[in-house]
Formats: sequence, C-alpha cells, structure tokens
Amino acid sequence: MAGLLEVGDLSLAFGGIKAIEGVSLSVLESETLAVIGPNGSGKTSLFNCITGIYRPTSGAIAFHGASLLGHTPDEIARAGVARTFQNLRLFHNMTVLDNLMVGRHLHFAKNLAAAALRLRAEEIRHRSRCEEIIEFLNLEPVRKSRAGDCPYGVQKRVELGRALATEPRLLLLDEPVSGLTQEEKEEFGYWVHEIRGRFRITVLFVEHDLRFASRLADRMVALDHGVKIAEGTPAEVQRHPEVVKAYVGN
Repeated sequence: MAGLLEVGDLSLAFGGIKAIEGVSLSVLESETLAVIGPNGSGKTSLFNCITGIYRPTSGAIAFHGASLLGHTPDEIARAGVARTFQNLRLFHNMTVLDNLMVGRHLHFAKNLAAAALRLRAEEIRHRSRCEEIIEFLNLEPVRKSRAGDCPYGVQKRVELGRALATEPRLLLLDEPVSGLTQEEKEEFGYWVHEIRGRFRITVLFVEHDLRFASRLADRMVALDHGVKIAEGTPAEVQRHPEVVKAYVGN
C-alpha cells in the first residue's frame, strides 16, 4: 500500500559531505512515524528536503502521489505539508493569536475584489479556526500576549498551533520536545497524540529522545550518519544492534 508520503533512495550532499545517503521511507495515512538518531544523523536534513528547503542530490519524494521535487516551500505548504522547527521561528513581536493567523494566510481568498467584499467574513472565519486551536492547546491565557514574552514551552505550543492553522494533511515536527521539562514533554506528547484523532492529521516527527519517541510512534525509522539503519516497531528498532551502537557505542 502506497503511503501518504513516499521517500525513495534519497541522497543529499554538501560538496564532499553526505548528509543523507540512499534513505527510503513511507508514511502511511493516519499513522505517527518517528525518525530517530543521534545528533548529526541527518534527521533535520531529511525534513528540509521534504519541505523544499534543500534540493536533494538524487532520489524521489512524493506526497499523495505527486512529486514534491522542484517545488518551493510555500507550494509544498499549500499541498498540505506543515512543519515546526527545532529552533523556533515565531514572530516574537506579534501576539500569539496573530502568529496563528499567519498560518491561515494559505486559505485567504485570492481574488482581491471578492476578498474586499467579504473581508470581515473572511477574518471571522479564520479567527474562529485559530480560536479553536488556541483552546485545544490551552493557549487562552496568552492569546493576546507577545509570542516573544511567553515561556519557551508555551512558544513551542504556539509554533505547533501555527502549523495546525494551515490545516495540513501531514505534520512534520522537528525535535518537538527538545528543551522542555518532563512535565511539558508529557503534555506535548498528549497533544500530538490527540492531533491524529481530532484533526485527522498524519504525523512525522524527528526526535533524539528515544523514550518519548517510543511512546508516541506507531513505527520508527533510525538514521545514523545519513544512512537508514533500522525500521520497525519502537521495540524492534530500539533493540536493533545498529541502533544500540549508534546511541551508546560498541
């Protein structure tokens, strides 16, 4: 069965440095797939290829049967792929609500005349969607606060909310719980789990924290130095000799 996202024999090189080498994976509709690996294993580079930030040296990337290669990040976002970043990329001087409204720009009317005639209705519709996400992520107390004034854990939720506001079919989360406390990790894991059921979104995430990833993922793919070394259930991947070697050495 073909997946919602298909990555085939993907390679990425920067000069003589191979960031990704021959990686293939499939993300099935409605599943949560984790890509794990130590720092420098190529996880974020893989995301950057999928979202059009990097152009791979070779290989194929298809979303819902259509190639993503050669498309710009905004075109890929319009196709239904959203992502968060390990290093937050919020608009710090804008409110939490306005940051989420930025995520709605893909859905605003493109006809200027029509938009002018129903400007208020458009704004109400998009704001209503953002308010639903704010309630879901427990962001009501800070909805009018500057994003840059919010604690780091809250900012992580704001970026997740902005991604959800684009109404993606596939959500990519890059190290979603890095820098969070244990309590915040538990909360974030709950929201990611609920995203599948409430918003019917397929989730692909990269994570260094094996414990967190194993609790959340249906399946895992492990990378090391840009090469796929294991794939299977969380239990299978964690027991794989190459994964043990990559994380703890010989």
